[in-house]
Amino acid sequence: MTDTLSAPQARRIALAAQGFTRSRPASVSARHLHTVMGRLGVLQIDSVNVFARSHYMPLFSRLGAYDPALLDRVFLSRTTHYVEYLAHEATFMPIEDWPLWRFRREYFRKRLSNPDSWAAGNARTLAWVQDELRARGPLRPADIRADAPRERGTWWDWDEVKLALEHLWRTGDVAISGRKGFERTYALAEQVVPAGILSQEIAVPDAIRELTRRAARSSGIATASDLADYYRIRDRSAISTSIADLTDAGELVPVHVKGWERQGRPLPAWRHAEAALPRRVDAAALLTPFDPVVWFRDRALRAFDLDYRIEIYVPAEKRRFGYYSLPVLVGDRIVARVDLKADRAASTLQVQSAWWEPQARPAEDAERIAAELALAAAWQGLEHVSVSGWGTAADALHRELDARGDASVTRHVHARESAA
Repeated sequence: MTDTLSAPQARRIALAAQGFTRSRPASVSARHLHTVMGRLGVLQIDSVNVFARSHYMPLFSRLGAYDPALLDRVFLSRTTHYVEYLAHEATFMPIEDWPLWRFRREYFRKRLSNPDSWAAGNARTLAWVQDELRARGPLRPADIRADAPRERGTWWDWDEVKLALEHLWRTGDVAISGRKGFERTYALAEQVVPAGILSQEIAVPDAIRELTRRAARSSGIATASDLADYYRIRDRSAISTSIADLTDAGELVPVHVKGWERQGRPLPAWRHAEAALPRRVDAAALLTPFDPVVWFRDRALRAFDLDYRIEIYVPAEKRRFGYYSLPVLVGDRIVARVDLKADRAASTLQVQSAWWEPQARPAEDAERIAAELALAAAWQGLEHVSVSGWGTAADALHRELDARGDASVTRHVHARESAA
């Protein structure tokens, strides 16, 4: 008989699986970063830096303020523990997971090597880039592009060297050996991935079953679509087979979540056998849009009633919530979204807009959010906080921040306000 859970119970299971029932440490070490990665499995990378780049945020959300240089040392400057690959979008993942992704590398090899592809017409450039990496070791695109043979073509306006490196990264001939600033350094895969890991072969059904198992553990409770999206596996038949295998093995338990429906019918879901159901979740956190809690928009809407759209590419006058608004978690609810900008020249965290979500309890949530905003400012080394009047939550957050007295709080006028 299938167990039935309430929507709040499902949210608490999901948040516990993501580490939001754990107390934040007084001091964050590399061990804590590894623990979070053990729960998430991957850390999505994004270049938008209006407040903090996305891959820094999930660790802040779960651990609180930490030294960003610690992440740089553990993830960016070396590949001892983690390597970059398309394990969701571009992500950091454990380096020992490299063999699990052979099927995706082979997919790209086949797709990018068809007769009409850029790669097929630029075999000389691809071979030359590999020879350069073999002879010179890890290199940035700028280190080698000046001498590259020119076989003209365009793809996102990248030049031939960058195109070649990205192609070879997707197919697994090249790996990311680290970053300088935010610029990738590329190397041959054998220069990055240990030989014992590089030589492992995992059959496709076994790889997808293992990834489904991990997605279930990281999700706590999930639908088939949720499990497929976690590692962006398009083969739904393989996902269904994996779910059946894991259910037969007792690792997944079929459940029905009240309110999780499709066309008026219960949506099949599964709970990981080891997933905890806490009595309550007492977390408060700013989430990046690329946090696993909310990165799959269907799940965010279904589980948290969060209808989210990134508005970076929306004209400013048509944005509803702001350039890059961050969902805000309080307890087991997404209660608000805030559009943040770090004005480093003025040492100020700008709250450019702030909005309540339908499930908010403003009278009690505002204080928790204000505390997270003050912490976010301190984490980024900003001395002041400035709140615009744009948004239904803006006034309440300004009052709470002002009442805290631990930061200089001011008001500023958003362009949307002045145009009103």
